Amino acid sequence: MENNVLDQKITNRSKRFFESISGEAPSVFNKNFWTGKVMDWCMKNENFKVQMFRFVDVLPYLNTSTSLTRHIKEYFDSGDNEIPSILKWGAKGAGIGGALTGALLGRTIRANLEKMARSFIIGENTKDAVKTLHKIRKDGFAFTVDILGEATVNEQEADHYMGQYLELFDALEQAAPAWSPIDGKGTEKDWGFAPLINVSVKPSALFSQTDPVDFEGSITGIMSRLIPIYRRVVALNGYMCIDMESYHLKNITLELYRRLRSSDEFKDYPGLRLAVQSYLRDTDEDLAELLKWSRQQQLPISIRLVKGAYWDYETVVARQNGWEIPVYTIKAETDAAFERHTRMIMENHDICSYACGSHNIRSVATAMEIAEELRVPEERYEFQVLYGMAEPVRKGLLNVAKRVRLYAPYGDLIPGMAYLVRRLLENTANESFLRQTFVEESDIERLVENPLITIEREKEQAQPTAVPTTELPSFVNEPFFDFAHQSVRDRFQKAIDEVKAKLGRTYPLHINGKDIQTDDTLDSVNPAAPSERVGTICQAGLPEVDLAIEAASNVAESWKSLTGAERAHYLFKAADIARKRIYELSAWQVIEVGKQWGQAQADVAEGIDFLEYYAREMIRLDSPRRMGRAPGEMNQLIYQPKGIAAVIAPWNFPFAISCGMASAAIVAGNPVLYKPAGPSSVVGYTLKEVFEEAGFPPGVFNYIPGRGSVIGDYIVEHPAISLIAFTGSMEVGHRIIRKASNVTPEQPQIKKVIAELGGKNAIIIDDDADLDLAVGEVIHSAFAFQGQKCSACSRVIVVEPIYERFVSRLVEAARSIAIGPAENPAFFMGPVVDGNAHKTISQYVELAQQEGKLLLTRDVPDTGYFVPLTIVDGITPEHRLAQEEIFGPVLAVMKVRDIDQAIDWANQTRFGLTGAIFSRSPAHLEKAREKFNVGNLYLNRGSTGALVERHPFGGFKMSGVGSKAGGPDYLLQFLDPRLVSENTMRRGFAPIEEEDHWVD
Repeated sequence: MENNVLDQKITNRSKRFFESISGEAPSVFNKNFWTGKVMDWCMKNENFKVQMFRFVDVLPYLNTSTSLTRHIKEYFDSGDNEIPSILKWGAKGAGIGGALTGALLGRTIRANLEKMARSFIIGENTKDAVKTLHKIRKDGFAFTVDILGEATVNEQEADHYMGQYLELFDALEQAAPAWSPIDGKGTEKDWGFAPLINVSVKPSALFSQTDPVDFEGSITGIMSRLIPIYRRVVALNGYMCIDMESYHLKNITLELYRRLRSSDEFKDYPGLRLAVQSYLRDTDEDLAELLKWSRQQQLPISIRLVKGAYWDYETVVARQNGWEIPVYTIKAETDAAFERHTRMIMENHDICSYACGSHNIRSVATAMEIAEELRVPEERYEFQVLYGMAEPVRKGLLNVAKRVRLYAPYGDLIPGMAYLVRRLLENTANESFLRQTFVEESDIERLVENPLITIEREKEQAQPTAVPTTELPSFVNEPFFDFAHQSVRDRFQKAIDEVKAKLGRTYPLHINGKDIQTDDTLDSVNPAAPSERVGTICQAGLPEVDLAIEAASNVAESWKSLTGAERAHYLFKAADIARKRIYELSAWQVIEVGKQWGQAQADVAEGIDFLEYYAREMIRLDSPRRMGRAPGEMNQLIYQPKGIAAVIAPWNFPFAISCGMASAAIVAGNPVLYKPAGPSSVVGYTLKEVFEEAGFPPGVFNYIPGRGSVIGDYIVEHPAISLIAFTGSMEVGHRIIRKASNVTPEQPQIKKVIAELGGKNAIIIDDDADLDLAVGEVIHSAFAFQGQKCSACSRVIVVEPIYERFVSRLVEAARSIAIGPAENPAFFMGPVVDGNAHKTISQYVELAQQEGKLLLTRDVPDTGYFVPLTIVDGITPEHRLAQEEIFGPVLAVMKVRDIDQAIDWANQTRFGLTGAIFSRSPAHLEKAREKFNVGNLYLNRGSTGALVERHPFGGFKMSGVGSKAGGPDYLLQFLDPRLVSENTMRRGFAPIEEEDHWVD
């Protein structure tokens, strides 16, 4: 059929559908009720909408009238003690009279919001849900039941989620005999192969450790619970749909469907459906591959086609990580894709049945017209709408198509409120079809317009393309790897294999552009298998240090004479080289220091960020800055290098921090003596390779690994060293500061020390915290890379009302993570770096048994430097576990009465590096901003993972001296400022054009 003929038929059918529901509106928009008035206000006032949705999100956690009243005031009081009148409206209908203030107002709002939530779910428990299902079927609709649940953060919760489905099946088995088939034909099916019992399942809820980096492990973990669920579905002659969730899990979900559908146990039973999202750019290819697979396997399949409900999430996550946005950014593109995918499926109706999951009348009409054109049997397609939404659409569909299924979720109000927020967002979005149709009453011609026409119009109206420029592009962070893609996982595994083939080599010093061998050597070993030698590293002695200082001195003047832009060029080139070698550079960290795949790549990405950022910063600082505007004089602030820099690096961020400190010194004009940490000296050598390949002149970067006891003090005290950049322990940092402050007659200047030291970082859990988020972030902050980060969470301070609930979920989450060698992506936690760390941390585990109550101590592998993940309760500020940096996977849990005590305890430490708070109280978040005394404070996110430019990193108190790494002040520490003031007056004459000669 010609496209224009088909499009006209779609348009005509759409208009007839509109006419059939004329005058009707979804109940959610009915302004005669509180819900409708609130929705109307949300659509008119964006600030109110944001506050309302955030309040809805926190409501289930407000268990006392005091907390409820306080949150209402914090969210909605505009400052004049006035709560918006819309929230007070409806009190009479709720049976409440008199002035609405305090607890009375709180109860009113809670009652109305809970009523709103219940309008979108079929019940809070199985019994209530089944009652609603009886009514749904009596009204002529089929259903698919989805069980709402909190995010699965541990295996106990995954078991509970599976158990809820098994309980549901028992109830459905008892209820189903009372139901008659919807088609009235007296069969056991509603139509075609459409059993009366139908459920939808979210795969991520079935395995708490789901992560694409461990693709096979994730599949195995999910299948261990999905198979028993589907087995029960088959026993009931039912139907199950596997829901598609975030893009991050898309490929896992596709593979789950293929494996379950083709398994020997189930391949003869066709009752398995997959949800597919049209807003994903990948869907054209994914759908084609799935249909091809179906034909090759000779296995009928079924697709629920939806547009997608996580657009905001997908776009934000992609932009945060520097990834391509996986969804269409123009709504009409999604609508066009939906029509395209509908045709793809219906053209294969002999092997694929279709469920149209849309409230958009144009989309529904398209499905009907394509089905008619292709002569698709009616039993091969159906229509699905969400329970509680678009009632006129579903009634119209029932009259026209008969085969209508309601997506019917049920569960507790806590996850129910999260579901409500998604539905409210969907209804109030500017692009919402329901809003445009039933609220704004948009022009029907526009509503039924072919989305391809809409796309062209919107592209024409779009802003013109930016004019090409020769200016340096703005800084952007290096993207993290997206392990959802098999190609990324394969390349990373290949890099590990290639690195392992290079183990055991000897690495020389590199001074003045030349390799130097020494008799003194040190073996670097794999911490997961200490018998495996990563490399043998030559160790510098005092003569080699002198050679390096001589080389740096010889090149200092010529390096200083280059412009900032010329020195920056070397950093840009090094960044390009590191980017090309990023898989290999990451793999070395996996083997040498036991960093997990994602952690290792993030380390290298941060190193690249430092190169790119500091290069741009030096170009900025290299431009003279005019000071003051007094006539008759020119005042110029300029910067010059300090001299030779000693960079003493840690092993825990062996590429990133090494690269950051060294590149900052170098681009500022200071030649560098680089001493890597012993356990990560091979990674340090790869940094030397990157700089060498980038063409750094001999002597600018000198690689001198060596024993601290032999060369450490000598480097720090040497009179030729002008500045020391150090990252490491507080004890060593204090020693460096003391040694550097001892001025000798041979010194030409006072030494500058930049020292990033340790932390005793706390995360506060407020009584209204989002525990789904908080538990996962605490686990990651405390135990990722075995807690071997200066920013790691080592104290979690929990406000008493939420204590038991949080701690129980935290302990089970920690019990659920896998521990083993980092080269296997199945393991979240690996070994600590060496025998010394193993001994020290083990002593703290013993101390934990003395100072508190052990909540969890994990068993770990016998071989390698593995220490038990430990969580200890009953810790107060007086305990050593609350004061001393452990640098390992030991977490102290502290109970406090309120937020004030939480902040007070958090501050009761000598350190001041990072901290975090999880709270949904605006007042408490503001209090943390003012009083939580740390260098990097994170609100509703973990305490680790600072990014260059976005999160300049560094602390104070005993956590270090100097400005923040990755921030606009950092390079100033490597420079000496100079002010040049010129009198421009000549016998009463001053040039008036002088301002044009200077850059501000």
